[in-house]
Amino acid sequence: MNRTLFVLRIFAMLGVWCLSTQAARAQTAPDGNAHPASEAVARDAAELPNPFGEAAPIGRVPSIAEKQAFAAKIDVTPLRPIAVWHDGRVKILDTLARETVLKLTGKRAYFDVVPTDGAKVDSSGLPSGAGRKITDDPVFTLLDLIIDPSYYYDKPLLAVDYLPLRRVFLERAYPKDPAVAERWLKLQRISPQMVNDEGKKIAEEFFGEPAYREALTRLDQQLEMWRLSRANLALIAPDSSDKPWMHLAQLPEDSPARRAAADLGRAWRERNAEKANAAIATLASELPRINPTQYPTSRRSLELAYNRSGAFEWGMWAYFFTFLALVLGFGTGRRWLLQLGIVTLVIAIGFHAFGFVTRCLIAERFAIQNQFESMTGLSLFAALVGFVILIIKRQYLFGAAAAGVGFLVLITATQTAIPGQSIEREAAILNTSILLKYHVTTVLVSYGLIALGFIISAFYLVTHYAGKFRAARGATVVAQVALGGAPGPTVEVTETSAGFSPERLRTLDELDTAQMTVLQLAFWTLGVGILLGAWWADHSWGRWWAFDPKETWALITWIVYLIVIHLRFTTGKNKALVTAWLSVVGFIVMLWTYFGVNLLLPGLHAYA
Repeated sequence: MNRTLFVLRIFAMLGVWCLSTQAARAQTAPDGNAHPASEAVARDAAELPNPFGEAAPIGRVPSIAEKQAFAAKIDVTPLRPIAVWHDGRVKILDTLARETVLKLTGKRAYFDVVPTDGAKVDSSGLPSGAGRKITDDPVFTLLDLIIDPSYYYDKPLLAVDYLPLRRVFLERAYPKDPAVAERWLKLQRISPQMVNDEGKKIAEEFFGEPAYREALTRLDQQLEMWRLSRANLALIAPDSSDKPWMHLAQLPEDSPARRAAADLGRAWRERNAEKANAAIATLASELPRINPTQYPTSRRSLELAYNRSGAFEWGMWAYFFTFLALVLGFGTGRRWLLQLGIVTLVIAIGFHAFGFVTRCLIAERFAIQNQFESMTGLSLFAALVGFVILIIKRQYLFGAAAAGVGFLVLITATQTAIPGQSIEREAAILNTSILLKYHVTTVLVSYGLIALGFIISAFYLVTHYAGKFRAARGATVVAQVALGGAPGPTVEVTETSAGFSPERLRTLDELDTAQMTVLQLAFWTLGVGILLGAWWADHSWGRWWAFDPKETWALITWIVYLIVIHLRFTTGKNKALVTAWLSVVGFIVMLWTYFGVNLLLPGLHAYA
């Protein structure tokens, strides 16, 4: 078959498939297709009394200096591993605290801002000059929100990511003092007082605009968390596995745990750190004694290790140093750099695997079922495949590509607002067949291979065009000599207009072999993943194919690599260069399939 005609037919097919995705927009996802709704506050416990006692009224709160002096003396360590039922699963208090603080503040920890270098405090309580952040432990912040919520009434607590809405609140709060409003604007947070004072008016004025409505809805949920975090204290294990966990306030008032909670509340509001620490220790020892046969044991320690290890972040930076070491070693030929790169790659994969495996154990499922989990899984699979190929073929380039994928994916997953960072319940549809695990895992492996191939192809393109540039520069030097120039006897023209040097040609040949190895694996793996997906769809939805955007674009991605394989079997020049560029195109299409379809083309894969 004529190669041009074949390629034209393939792209015509792509056009048909693209149009078919538009029809899928109208499809209704089956029941159980979406993730269960997240419940930031346990509404069934909202009317229960505060087990720590009633909070101080607004206006009678400590200063920032007094609060921070008290925080420095409090030891919340005994409470970190305490089990709590929240949002559909048993987690630990450390996890609940981290999730609460992140949803409220948009950051991993709450911080107060205090003046430095003699700076004064303005009318809002913020430094008018230089200031520094004092960060609180999330568990301390959660307890403080429950015991002393009034402290945060006029503090920058509630994150507002939508800048126009944040600006509206601050302009209304400080109409005559734009300098103060600007200082608050940079914090990206507003206070509960601002929402209470201006929220209703602003909602009436802007609720008709979708972006404002979405941001106002999130703000309303945050305000509810500030007011009702005490509702999430389902700390009492049931006496049998078929019964629900109880709220701390449902214990009799004379029970040891209930008395310890009341003592902690009194000591906390009196800022008596010694008594508060004693009450914390008592409460932490009494709670596991209630129905101990149903109280979780080792999994709590595992979840605490997961929270505190920062495994994905450490793995991310280890991948970064691996990439630098291997690229520099590959370019300079220094063996110690290559050996260092292999060591750091093993360390990076170790951190990465620890984070992934512990998350699977904590979630009690294979953790690949939301965007964050699939990204951490994808990058781990890619790193492992790259490492195995490195060992088999003894080409350090595969290790550099694996490290590049690991770093780029993990930095995106951990440092941006990727959905799914909290361990949540799975969508019901995802528990219908074990085929899902094979389908999703195979597809994620293929995406990892596509990313690996992209990195190697990028190396190829840089090496190729750098050689072209050097060859052109060499031709210029030769032309100067022919015209009577005198560059001197030490000038060496290593790459001339006749072509690349033997060393560069050898490098390009190695890169081409590497990219074809990976891209062929990606082609076959993605094909198998699509077939497994069709099998699973028939098992779960009763049909093999639904022209769903995710299905369609996965097939389009596969067709791109079908073109790559076809072109390699035809005659023609620059096949390696064309392969590298098609690898770039395939990577872009894969990114659209992986991210763009999820965000812009809703369909049957609503859980993805």
